[in-house]
Amino acid sequence: MPAFLKHIEVENFKSYKGKLIIGPLKSFTAVVGPNGSGKSNFMDAISFVMGEKTSSLRVKRFSELIHGASIGMPVARSASVTAVFELEDGNEKSFMRSVQGSSSEHRINNNVVTSQVYLNELEQLGINVKAKNFLVFQGAVESIAMKNPKERTALFEEISNSGALKAEYERLRTEMLKAEEETQFSYQKKKGIAAERKEAKLEKEEAEKYQRLKEEYIEKQVELQLFRLFHNEKSIENLEVAQKKKQHEIEKIEKKKEKAEELLKERKKEAGKLGRDLAKIEQDIREVEVEITKKRPTFIKAKERVAHMQKKVESARKSLAQARIADEAHKKDIHELQEELRQVEEAKAAYEASIAGQSQLQGRDVQLEDEQVREYNRLKEEAGKQSARYLQLLDSINREQKSDQDRLDNEGRKKTEIENKHKQKGHMRDEALKRVEKLEEHIRTSEAALEDQKKLRADLQSDVGTSKDKIQNLQRELESISEQLGDAKVDKHEVSRTKKKTEIVENFKRLFPGVYDRMYNMCEPIHKRYNVAITKVLGKYMEAIVVDTEKTARQCIQYLKEQYLEPETFLPLDYIQAKPLKERLRNIQEPKNVKLLYDVLHFSPKDIDRAVLFATNNALVCETPEDANKVAYEMDKKARYDCVALDGTFYQKAGIISGGSLDLAKKAKRWDEKQMSQLKAQKEKLTEELRESLKKSRKESELNTVESQIRGLETRLKYNKSDLTATKKQIAEHESELESLQSDLNMFGPTIAAIEKTMAERDQEIQNIKEKMNNVEDDVFASFCEQIGVSNIRQYEERELRSQQERAKKRMEFENQCNRIYNQLDFEKQRDTESNVLRWERAVQDAEDKLESARQTESNQKAEIDHDETQMEQLKSARNAKKMEVDQKEDEIGKARREVGTIAKDIQSAQKQLNSIEAKIEQRKAERHAILMQCKMEDIAIPMLHGNMEDIAGEASTTNASDTVTDSSLSTQQQYERERRITIDYALLPENLKDIEEEDTKKTTDKLTRTITDLQSTIQRIQAPNMKAIQKLYLAKEKLQETNEEFEQSRKKAKKAKTQFEKVKKERHDRFMACFEHVANEIDPIYKSLAKNQSAQAFLGPENPEEPYLDGINYNCVAPGKRFQPMSNLSGGEKTVAALALLFAIHSFQPAPFFVLDEIDAALDNTNIGKVASYIRDKTSSLQTIVISLKEEFYSHADALIGICPDVGECLESKVLTLDLTTFPTHIN
Repeated sequence: MPAFLKHIEVENFKSYKGKLIIGPLKSFTAVVGPNGSGKSNFMDAISFVMGEKTSSLRVKRFSELIHGASIGMPVARSASVTAVFELEDGNEKSFMRSVQGSSSEHRINNNVVTSQVYLNELEQLGINVKAKNFLVFQGAVESIAMKNPKERTALFEEISNSGALKAEYERLRTEMLKAEEETQFSYQKKKGIAAERKEAKLEKEEAEKYQRLKEEYIEKQVELQLFRLFHNEKSIENLEVAQKKKQHEIEKIEKKKEKAEELLKERKKEAGKLGRDLAKIEQDIREVEVEITKKRPTFIKAKERVAHMQKKVESARKSLAQARIADEAHKKDIHELQEELRQVEEAKAAYEASIAGQSQLQGRDVQLEDEQVREYNRLKEEAGKQSARYLQLLDSINREQKSDQDRLDNEGRKKTEIENKHKQKGHMRDEALKRVEKLEEHIRTSEAALEDQKKLRADLQSDVGTSKDKIQNLQRELESISEQLGDAKVDKHEVSRTKKKTEIVENFKRLFPGVYDRMYNMCEPIHKRYNVAITKVLGKYMEAIVVDTEKTARQCIQYLKEQYLEPETFLPLDYIQAKPLKERLRNIQEPKNVKLLYDVLHFSPKDIDRAVLFATNNALVCETPEDANKVAYEMDKKARYDCVALDGTFYQKAGIISGGSLDLAKKAKRWDEKQMSQLKAQKEKLTEELRESLKKSRKESELNTVESQIRGLETRLKYNKSDLTATKKQIAEHESELESLQSDLNMFGPTIAAIEKTMAERDQEIQNIKEKMNNVEDDVFASFCEQIGVSNIRQYEERELRSQQERAKKRMEFENQCNRIYNQLDFEKQRDTESNVLRWERAVQDAEDKLESARQTESNQKAEIDHDETQMEQLKSARNAKKMEVDQKEDEIGKARREVGTIAKDIQSAQKQLNSIEAKIEQRKAERHAILMQCKMEDIAIPMLHGNMEDIAGEASTTNASDTVTDSSLSTQQQYERERRITIDYALLPENLKDIEEEDTKKTTDKLTRTITDLQSTIQRIQAPNMKAIQKLYLAKEKLQETNEEFEQSRKKAKKAKTQFEKVKKERHDRFMACFEHVANEIDPIYKSLAKNQSAQAFLGPENPEEPYLDGINYNCVAPGKRFQPMSNLSGGEKTVAALALLFAIHSFQPAPFFVLDEIDAALDNTNIGKVASYIRDKTSSLQTIVISLKEEFYSHADALIGICPDVGECLESKVLTLDLTTFPTHIN
């Protein structure tokens, strides 16, 4: 071994607090300890010192590696792990990695080095951190066993370091493929250019022959165009003479028309003024009507307000009278109470005066001396002792008497309170009765007003309903008349349109001999029952114009454009593709009366047969839509037909169905001026009636007002009745309460009488006891009374004491009477009936003021409505007078208009003739322009004395772009004027072609055209030669040379790219296969050793033998005593043994000096544990193994044990124990 790991030093690393030395480590060392004791932290320590990344150490930051950092209480600022190796020469080499804060430091033999130097030194010892060839983490064995072939390939690429060449491999491979594609493209391009060179030679020979025929063709074209231009100019000269003559004739008629139009204009101006005056009057009438309509609801409201205010005044006056009566009664009650209070106070004052007089008299009575007073007191005490039993009995009876007196006083107070409540409720009942009277009166008046308003509503509804019906009838009549007038206008327009279309066809016939007529003029149904069906099928071709040739159609179209006329449809007989008539369709038996549309048409001349076939298109006509549907879609399963019913329902074979039209009769109507005038007069009359009816209908706003008032009255009635019901309910409640209070008052009499009777009986008893006490006192005070000169001692005491009691009692009676009167006075004063009188006086005054204001408003609004109605009558009279003036002026305008119309027809007739001449001139000019344009477009060089080909149509290229835009926008007339400047040289035209008459020009033109056509056919039969064949041949030679050079360059580039790619490919293959072959050779013996059975087999096989790193690597094992089966079907222990075999085989390729295995025995049974442990022991001479294990069957085979145990506290602290097993005999055995 190049190095041997002696021990590991950890300081404050994870669960290891302080500085610990873990070791010495033997060739086969087992790490044991309970779960959670820190064994995995020992693995992390080894990984950390070997340069592993933080993410593999189960922490996020370096600072978390310090002991205590996991609970936020790190014991130090740094942590470190040191691995001490013993080299082959006996020297030691230490590798230390420490962490401080968020950074780490690397040291070798206590010298600080960079991380890269640190890793390089480890690699020299055989430790590859990237490949992790020195440790196997917990659970990694099972994952290695279940890797798929691709993942195994990635593992081998990492172990062999061939993966480092992957990016360069992919780049060079892409470049090589691209270079090969470019080489192939260059080769194909080279072949194509060689073929072009051969083709160019043949084209050169054909071009020379073609040129000779072309020159002859051009000569004949020039001759034809000169012939056409010569006779065209001759025709234009003759037509221009006729044009000037007709223009002079039109000028005379137009002067006459100007005078007639001037007169018509004057009449229209006068009529316009009258019309505006009439419209002004109509507007004034409408405005006055609107004003009346606006004011009438307000007037009705004012009238209703007056009536309402009158009732309100009467109600307020009644309430005032009742309030005054109540106030008088209230004042009388207060006066009576005040008089009663005065009398009580006078009686009280008189009593107090009498007491004062008695006190003065008693002052002269017996006066005792001090000795007598002492004697009186002694005797009194003696008498009290002798009458003690009587005194106790008297006290008891007095207490009872006092209790009954309190009861009597309490009942009296209660009676007084209930009497006050009874009186107050009586007042409340009286007020409620008065309110019931007022509400009943208001309900009666409201019901009367509601009845009046309902009668008014019925009258208004009758007027509005009648006017609405009349308005609807009038509107329907007006719509009918307006529709008739509209139809008249449409029909008049249609007649005018038909005339124009007829004139157009007539002009075509004069100008172009090949024009026949419109389709509907040349065709006629054999019976009128077919009219609608034929109209439906022919459709847009009904008005189509039939011409002999496409050329004639184009000439007609050009004429339409120049005259700014509507577009037309043309059917050229030599151009349209008409389908032949299907004879078998004439023999249809079912349904009956099915005919070809072609057969129900008469047409003349017979030359248009092709156009009729084209338009009818083998369509069929049937009696009914049902028959048409059956024939179109059901009769023939293999084909469909166009079929139309007599009512116009059209079933097309494409599946489209369209309805017919029976509106043809309407188009036949003709309207005259007299009928239109009658309709207009009737329309005006109906309009006037409608206006009058609309006035009545405007009463709807008045009806709405009445409806609103009715709703208001009904709402008030509803609330008043509800209030009346509630008030009556209150009266009933007051009556009930009064009865209850009266019942309570009636109960007080017997109660008070019973108490008074009891007290009287008790008074008699008290009197008897006092007599007995008096007898005792008389005996005790007998001698004393003789001394003071009284018959008995009571005579003296009563004079002093009884007078005081009687006075107190009398004063209390006076006080109670005063309090009772004061309470009643307070109650009466709180009722304040005077403010109620004042309130109703103000209410009466306010109601009277509002009544006066409402009356004034009603009067003013009535005066305004009367004034508007007078103004309305005046305006109507003025409107009738103005209407008569307008009608008279309309008659005058009609006469002037008819005069202008007659003159206009004369001008129109002359203008048509002029237009015909001008049309011919324009046609000749158009023909000349077309000839010149043809020459220009076909590059026919016409000899010219003045001008050149650039003057034709303004489309020639000019000096700049702006000139081009201007020339392209020239109008047709400007083009013709420009072309007039061109003077053609007819010297090349033979004389015999100049002297031909106009009638014979067409024949000569056709002859010359045929000659040219023959030449053109000959030229066309020759495939169009390439006129640039010589240049093409030269270019083909140059391109071939260039392509040869490109091909050679791309071939060299492809060769170079392939060489570079093959080099990298070989290096990657060699690296990968060196590792793969080593592992493949080692894995079977290792597996046999692990299984302890030579029948066990393990083998690796690449899916791609040529480039194994591009595909997967298969790994299969045959367990001892079993047949071959997939890895996934092996048991857990078998998979673990297979994975260990692969791990040990991989480790044997460039092995690390030690191998750390974490719980590889987890999935093994005792048998397999023994086999694996035995294998590891056999390899101790060449491999240092450190195994973390929980199973005694495994770690009992080790040379040394490292025990890790936890010291549980706030933070886990791992303790380390070391045991050398080599000293134990049992181990040796």
